[in-house]
Amino acid sequence: QVRLVESGGGLVQPGGSLRLSCAVSGSIFNIYGMGWPRQAPGQQRELVAALTSGGSTNYGQSVKGRATISRDNAKNTVYLQMNSLKPEDTAVYYCSVVDGRGQDYWGQGTQVTVSS
Repeated sequence: QVRLVESGGGLVQPGGSLRLSCAVSGSIFNIYGMGWPRQAPGQQRELVAALTSGGSTNYGQSVKGRATISRDNAKNTVYLQMNSLKPEDTAVYYCSVVDGRGQDYWGQGTQVTVSS
């Protein structure tokens, strides 16, 4: 059974930083990509960052220059480093993995709140 478990969320002051982690367990066939979408209350889900198996990255326009996605294959973990956080970054952040057959897997999400 595939499990994705996010951690690292919480309350952060504006201008602060945090690093989210997503531990992936179970067997996933030929991972194509991993990503971090987020969803704020009343808002549509949006992509924060994505990383393909080939190493290509893609970032949402609102976080470009402030977010970095990375992966530790040995730990089966994907990370999202967020800097210069803004109140509008407040959302539930999800971890998502897509395999080579197009099957996607999701974590339960972790809340990030940016507030003074």
